[in-house]
Amino acid sequence: MDASQVIIRPVVSEKSYTLATADKYTFRVHPNAHKTQIRQAVEQLFDVSVVEVRTMSVKSKPKRRGVTAGRTRSWKKAVVQVKPGDSIPIFQGLQGLED
Repeated sequence: MDASQVIIRPVVSEKSYTLATADKYTFRVHPNAHKTQIRQAVEQLFDVSVVEVRTMSVKSKPKRRGVTAGRTRSWKKAVVQVKPGDSIPIFQGLQGLED
């Protein structure tokens, strides 16, 4: 699996912004990707040293729109901790938002 297929997109949320200040970055990843693939993909795409990778499966939630009922998609999330001093540029503008 190619590195661009492993990392789908960054997760944009209040919690991910808070974690970014502690050098932990959150990504939506391919459901079949394992921690080693995620580590290699982040190191290759962003030129950083990865210290730790934590993964979790986000379960689907029931949703309704009028009488039509359905569920959201389930997906896989990875929280990647990089070496102190390293940073990922797509999260650079986020540090000013905590004030």
